[in-house]
Amino acid sequence: MSIRLIVGLGNPGPEYEQTRHNAGFWFIDNLAHRMNAPVLKKESRFQSLAARVPIAGQDIWLVAPQTFMNLSGRAVGALARFYRIPVEEILVVHDELDIAPGVARLKKGGSTGGHRGLNDIVSAMGSQDFWRLRLGIGHPRTSNPKMAVIDYVLQRPGKEEQNLINESIERGLEVIPLVCEGRFDVAMKDLHTAR
Repeated sequence: MSIRLIVGLGNPGPEYEQTRHNAGFWFIDNLAHRMNAPVLKKESRFQSLAARVPIAGQDIWLVAPQTFMNLSGRAVGALARFYRIPVEEILVVHDELDIAPGVARLKKGGSTGGHRGLNDIVSAMGSQDFWRLRLGIGHPRTSNPKMAVIDYVLQRPGKEEQNLINESIERGLEVIPLVCEGRFDVAMKDLHTAR
């Protein structure tokens, strides 16, 4: 079992581009750049920006749904059904409130933690057994307890926090070849080991 589809979650449009909720989009952009991929192109039938790139000897879809976060399942489900990609061969990259900035975690399945983008993908795919690369953005309870979660995720991180998120993106990028080869245990050990 390996990965054939990597989805970065976020919201389209310039007003959301630099917000915490777009960490998945940032990851996909960085991965495409690292793989010398062509610019992600609009794929209307999948409501996404997408490109196919070779990673670890396989053709992998890189996808940034343009449906807005809460409807991410429409894009993921359409592409996965069209190319007959099983749920276990999908990696979804997303922002994670319950992880500190600078930390990235890889896991398969489990709770969505109330993340609406993940909830919609579970609904569209009929399963929660896809892989997730969780990029820590922290929680407002640690920095501003009175701030609503929605306001926090749709806000731009400060410079120091952005640098930490960029570090977690870099760590995630380093294990992508392992993930695409299906070497999940090795990828998790590498990613989850403190440096």
